[in-house]
Amino acid sequence: MPLFSSKPSRDVYSISRLNSEVKAVLTGSFPLLWVEGEISNLAHPASGHIYFTLKDKHAQVRCAMFRIRRTKLRFQPENGMQVLVRARATLYENRGEFQLSIEHMEPAGEGALRLAYEELKQRLGAEGLFDPAHKRPLPAFPQRIGIITSPTGAAIHDILSVLQRRFPAASIIIYPIPVQGVDAAAKITGMIKLANQRAECNLLVLTRGGGSLEDLAAFNDENIARAIHASLLPIVSAIGHEIDFTIADFVADERAPTPSAAAELISPDQASLQQHLNQLNNRLTINLYRQSGHYKTTLQHLKQRLEQQHPTIQLEQYQQKIDELSRRLTQQHQLRQIQAKQRLNHLTARLKVLTPAHRLAQFRLQHASLHKRLHQQMHHQLYQYKQQLGHISQQLHTISPLATLGRGYAIVQQHPSGEIIRHAATIKPGTQIKAKLAEGTLLCQVEGIEPE
Repeated sequence: MPLFSSKPSRDVYSISRLNSEVKAVLTGSFPLLWVEGEISNLAHPASGHIYFTLKDKHAQVRCAMFRIRRTKLRFQPENGMQVLVRARATLYENRGEFQLSIEHMEPAGEGALRLAYEELKQRLGAEGLFDPAHKRPLPAFPQRIGIITSPTGAAIHDILSVLQRRFPAASIIIYPIPVQGVDAAAKITGMIKLANQRAECNLLVLTRGGGSLEDLAAFNDENIARAIHASLLPIVSAIGHEIDFTIADFVADERAPTPSAAAELISPDQASLQQHLNQLNNRLTINLYRQSGHYKTTLQHLKQRLEQQHPTIQLEQYQQKIDELSRRLTQQHQLRQIQAKQRLNHLTARLKVLTPAHRLAQFRLQHASLHKRLHQQMHHQLYQYKQQLGHISQQLHTISPLATLGRGYAIVQQHPSGEIIRHAATIKPGTQIKAKLAEGTLLCQVEGIEPE
């Protein structure tokens, strides 16, 4: 028997392994693809997923769209419908079947426009053109309204009809434009700029009737969006029907679902205003009559009171009222004192009943200490007062006239008036005078006056 076999080793694939690796190759080799075809064999199992075949004239491919993706569809797929899908190429391993895993689906024909619409919407939104902070408020009572639309379309007739009914006082200026076609977007952009340059309106309405995505394509133009964003005049968009949304709707200051709704949005209701004005006028008239009657009644009442009761009588009544209040205040004060005294007696009785011996002993010790300190302080104060009194007595003795008299001086007065004599020249010889000495008084008669 040979030591080594001459046959090469074989790498045998199982079906599961083969399908798994083929699926990995398919998934890794193809990015997300846009595929267009017709739906057939559409199935709706209870799981919420949908399964169908996508075909053209020469080939077909199985497709699966899982529930989480299906819930985002904006239409209901049906057999025979031509659709555009964004899908990933893959393999269903259990049966080894090539299939597409659908990420997004939309009706064909609008696909390119829809993609361009979504891309422009995301880009302008990221730049802030849809930011509510940039929205301008609409005037409550516009005097002149500019309408940018086709002069022959149904939209202008709807707007004019509503404005004539609701607010005929407003002037209307029509800025004619084509609402679809190759050059529609450029002309709409130029008309928005022209209306801003002329500045003859309070606001602008950009409008047209409904249509398909292709019909509304002009209003999904980037230049129109930027012209609306740069407009100094507030702009209301009313493009298509209620379910139609364009880029112009997102940039505009207000969006109306229809042209008629735009006319109602920008105009006050004449009938409602007139009704409200009449109501205010009636309320004002009623209030004026009511206030006038009230003031007349009040004036008459005051006049009668003044005639019946003189201000002097009122002052006397007020004085009497003050006296009464003073008496009541005194009584209340006395009552409070009685109540406080009663409470004090009550608390004193309770204190006597409780007999706090320990605190009483402390109080006695404190009393003795305070008594001792009081005596010491009193002796100290008495000593200071004695010292102070002696000092003051010495000062008083120093300046006292008695001390002066004790040194041999005398106080000379006229007799009997007692007037002090300060100048000898004022006394005549023979005048009686008194000389007050330190001890006793002399009654003298002037014999003569000697000059100084």
